[in-house]
Amino acid sequence: MRYLLTFILLLVGTQVVAQDWVTDKEFDGAISGKNAFEEDYDIVIIEFYADFNKDNAFKDWEKLEGVKYYRCNIADSPDSKKKYRIRMAPTLIIFKEGFKEYTYKAGLDLMCPVGLDKLQSDINDLSKASQF
Repeated sequence: MRYLLTFILLLVGTQVVAQDWVTDKEFDGAISGKNAFEEDYDIVIIEFYADFNKDNAFKDWEKLEGVKYYRCNIADSPDSKKKYRIRMAPTLIIFKEGFKEYTYKAGLDLMCPVGLDKLQSDINDLSKASQF
């Protein structure tokens, strides 16, 4: 019985969706959408995140469809922060095939600058743009 319970807990534990993080080291590989161990994605979102403002981070990332979503802690990624001119967190950037397409920047209120519906709509538009 104890082994059955352990097995069930392990099985349930593997079903939880974990947030993927990137740093400067993995950034370019992440935005390319190519991953050696997972499905490839044409569209990737990077959320520039700050621990001090974690309450205002984008909360619905696991509901997004057709995209790979990463968080990048600005404290751990100074080069990426500088390259993409991140001034406020959260800032979300949508990349398609490694190129920046959309940027959503928090204002002085530091609130998440975009909701699920708008973000999914822009993802869908980008997906349709590549279809012939």
